[in-house]
Amino acid sequence: MGKSILQTEKACYATGQTGPLHRHHIFGGGRRGLSDRYGLWVWLAPEWHNMSGHGVHFNRELDLQLKQAAQREFEARYGHEKWMELMGKNYLED
Repeated sequence: MGKSILQTEKACYATGQTGPLHRHHIFGGGRRGLSDRYGLWVWLAPEWHNMSGHGVHFNRELDLQLKQAAQREFEARYGHEKWMELMGKNYLED
């Protein structure tokens, strides 16, 4: 698994705390491998991952924010065409 393209430090993306942390794949399911390959993941404190109601797995707003941040950073590196080829969805549109 490559390094995250959204973080350089091992700290919660939402709070900045340094531990304990979970690795969150921004795109799961059939796109989990793409998350690994392209660094589309972040560190999250357990409560911001899946251990509370406001965690990303239960919080559509936070989930979308992470998807948008991932798309922006990916496109800065590889371009919009490559994003659409791999992901098939533009998270930056309304």
